[in-house]
Formats: sequence, structure tokens, C-alpha cells
Amino acid sequence: MENKKIYAVCLLIGLVFLGAMLPTSVSKFRAYDRTVTVKGLSEREVAADKVIWPISFNVVGNDLNAVYAEIERNTAAIREFLLDGGISEAEISVSLPTLSDKYAQEYGSNDRAYRYFSKNVVTVCTDKVDTVLALMPRQSELLKKGIIGSGNSWENQVQFQFEGLNGIKPEMIEDATKNAREAAEKFAKDSDSRLGKIKTASQGTFTISDRDSNTPYIKKVRVVSSVTYYLKN
Repeated sequence: MENKKIYAVCLLIGLVFLGAMLPTSVSKFRAYDRTVTVKGLSEREVAADKVIWPISFNVVGNDLNAVYAEIERNTAAIREFLLDGGISEAEISVSLPTLSDKYAQEYGSNDRAYRYFSKNVVTVCTDKVDTVLALMPRQSELLKKGIIGSGNSWENQVQFQFEGLNGIKPEMIEDATKNAREAAEKFAKDSDSRLGKIKTASQGTFTISDRDSNTPYIKKVRVVSSVTYYLKN
């Protein structure tokens, strides 16, 4: 009987203590429900550090051997132009010519001016972006030698790339996170709260794009970080 009384008294004390602590616990639990999610942006402009420059030209004729001979002459002239301009032999590659025989086609007539038509590409792949930019306006020198290019078609476009992303990633992530925190602090201040610890954080995908269509050799690197903070009263 005495043990039952002691048990009942302990149970009563426990219930009283639990009742006293419940409001505080509920308040703390609700406080953890208060969060704010913000995004931080980091952008910067960088110069391209790699360029792929296809130089294409066409050769037409009725004698196949003469067509191949002209392809070799034009290819040699382009290689000489590039080497004199500061491009190394290792940075130059020559694609196999694409040759079509107009007389062998099932459609069209055989009264065309030339039977054979060849598309040819000499490609420069280098990190000497400034060297290529200086050479590109001088392509008229090739035209004077009778090398008729096929233009900057969609399949032979100059590509400027930026491969130094890993070198700037840490600073940009830090910058994006800092901007996110500033936005969160502003929100907390406006809502009469204080900023707590980070609940979750996620890093967005880095994107690299041309700054504009006129300067594809200048790139814009962008990343957005999303951070969720706890808010305190």
C-alpha cells in the first residue's frame, strides 16, 4: 500500500513537471519550424582559354586527280598561313575531304559546270586565343591565293571555350553563399527575427555562356546557391 502511494506521488510530480515543460518545448519546436529560404547569385566574366577554329574551303573540277592536287595545295597554303601566324603543327589537324560526284547522283541532270565537288576543313585547336583572334581577320590572304572558303556555316563555326572553371569555383561558391546570407539577414531584420543556423544548402549548376553574340571569346560564368536558415525570435 505504501509503495502504491509513493508511486502515485512520483507520477503526479512527473505530470506536473511535464506540464510545466510542455509550453517551452512546444515553443522551441515551433521555433525550428520557422525558416527562410534564399538564393545567392555569383556571376563573373572571363576570357575564353581555348578555341576551335575550322577553316573550310571548297574545290570543284571535272578531273579527279586535279581536284585532289588542288586540295593538297590549298591545305599546304593554309598550314603555312597558320604556322607563320604563330600556330604550332600540333595544334593543326586536317579532316578527310568530303567528295561528291554529281554525275553519280540519281537526281538532277548531268549538264552541270563541274562534276566533282569537295568540302575540306583544316581545324585549329589551341589555347592561343589571342593569336587566333589576330589571324581571323587576315583570312583574306588565303582568298588572294585562290582558296575560296565556304563561310562560317553552322557545322563549321568557331568555338570559344572556357576550361578554367575549377580554378574559380571555390570563390564563386563562397560569393554566392555570402550573397544568400545577406538576403537572409535582411529578411530576418524585416521580420523582427534573428538568423539561426543553416538547415539545408544546395549548390546550383555552373553555367558558361557567351557574354553577347558579338564577343563569343568573353564568357559569363554563373552559379546560384540555395540556402535555408532557421529563424529565431
